Amino acid sequence: MRLDGFGLFVKDMAVMIRFYRDVLGFEIKEAENASNVYLIKDGTLFLLYGRYDFENMTHRTYAYAEGLNGRCEIALSVDTFDNVDEEYAKAIHKGAQSVMEPTTEPWGQRTCYIADPEANLIEIASFNRPFRA
Repeated sequence: MRLDGFGLFVKDMAVMIRFYRDVLGFEIKEAENASNVYLIKDGTLFLLYGRYDFENMTHRTYAYAEGLNGRCEIALSVDTFDNVDEEYAKAIHKGAQSVMEPTTEPWGQRTCYIADPEANLIEIASFNRPFRA
């Protein structure tokens, strides 16, 4: 097996599509009333699934974390420390919720955290050089 991608189960697809498309710049082709959204961001498959559609498909109910939950993190990398500050400011200006302002950590990484409209954590970070996998 190989890792294909990852996904989030979302309550309000239209709000989440607008956030990932308009605030973070993900390319999303599906309409805001879609039940599943598939996109590629920098070679990684990223999916948004309607929570209730998934429950209907599997004939089960699930417990979902509420509020700033810290259950998962989506990590976004930028090339420079200045880019961290710039992208954080842009995201906040466009409506992202601030979790942690840009900070240079003792291990040499500049990082910050925002949250999407359903309180999933998103990190924007850099080691002050282009990221290489």
